[in-house]
Amino acid sequence: MNNYDIEKIRDQFPALNRHVWNKQLVYLDSAASMQKPQQVLDSISKNYSFNYSNVHRGLHKLSEEATSNYEGARLKIANFVNCNEKEIVFTSGATAAINLVAYSWGMKNLMPGDEIIITIAEHHANIVPWQLVAKQRGAKIIAAKVDPDEDFDSEIIGNLVTNKTRIIAFPHVSNVLGTTFPVKEICNIAKKCGAISVVDGCQGIIHDKVNVKDLGCDFYCFSGHKLYGPTGIGVLFGKYELLEEMPPFLGGGDMIDVVRIEESTYAEPPTKFEAGTPPIVEAIALGEAIDWVNQIGIEKIGLHEKNVISYGTSLIDSISGVNVFGKSPNKTGVVSFTMDCAHSHDIATIIDREGIAVRAGHHCAQPLMDYYNLVSTTRASVGAYSTNEDFDKLAESLTKVKKIFGA
Repeated sequence: MNNYDIEKIRDQFPALNRHVWNKQLVYLDSAASMQKPQQVLDSISKNYSFNYSNVHRGLHKLSEEATSNYEGARLKIANFVNCNEKEIVFTSGATAAINLVAYSWGMKNLMPGDEIIITIAEHHANIVPWQLVAKQRGAKIIAAKVDPDEDFDSEIIGNLVTNKTRIIAFPHVSNVLGTTFPVKEICNIAKKCGAISVVDGCQGIIHDKVNVKDLGCDFYCFSGHKLYGPTGIGVLFGKYELLEEMPPFLGGGDMIDVVRIEESTYAEPPTKFEAGTPPIVEAIALGEAIDWVNQIGIEKIGLHEKNVISYGTSLIDSISGVNVFGKSPNKTGVVSFTMDCAHSHDIATIIDREGIAVRAGHHCAQPLMDYYNLVSTTRASVGAYSTNEDFDKLAESLTKVKKIFGA
């Protein structure tokens, strides 16, 4: 695809052809989970129905094929983010990836009085694991403030750094505000103060090219289902020298070298962190999703999405009684808003009857909501297949919400 052929792209997503309540589906919930192109769906079917087997230890043809496809997916992902394939750990999702770093690196290295810097805009998955480990190790969590209408200044974090800072964890893109964080600058701050940088990339890698070497991050994680792949598969990039020093997070088969009753020795990374039967088909399908993204080009996808979000933000913000939450100039991916006349749950329920799928609630970001005295917002979010017309239909449906509530 030399040009961005939106109709050709949309035709590859079977779900976009369905009707909801006798209305054509308008899917604006991609930040929660992307729809899947046929190429990925076919991969899942084939690898379960034709050449399914467990990986690594089998000596028969099916196992050899499954192992080749599984490890081939790891290489695709490594190339996608520009790292060595031994630095890619498969997990069940981004949540598991962050927990792996928290419990493996954190439990080994954190000491009483040490500090973990996060932001108030974190998804709960980048808060709760640090809370659990901090409590056990006697560490302290410090949160950087985020202005919803401004680009994030890395010095906000820089000003929080002390000689006790050990971890700086932050999102690539806020799942509520759409704010894009200056990842490279923040990672450089972490490097200078001797802390590790942990990037929640779930909302970033889906909209922008990620080069972990250029960013200088120590860890970067994301979920497969947000990158047009299946659920049940996540990715943790970790610098090899860090992974090598970290103890295993889970114990079991495949992650071992030698097992004795008294003690065991462990495999090298990434196998050391992949205990038990892995998400085989899911990993392969994620590799297929990355093939699909590469066919179009993540830069083209990101540019298209930014244009749609810019249009959608302006349109929704122009409706009287509607308040957009998050207007940073470099935002991407999402438009969160409230209405003076209705709760977000009522909004989402009513417009669902118009065939429009959005997300309503705190979006697993309660500290951000609390700081700005919000209970919840309605969130519209986009993918490669989203269009300006999707937001035209959303805007039209919001006028119906106002009529229902007498606004």
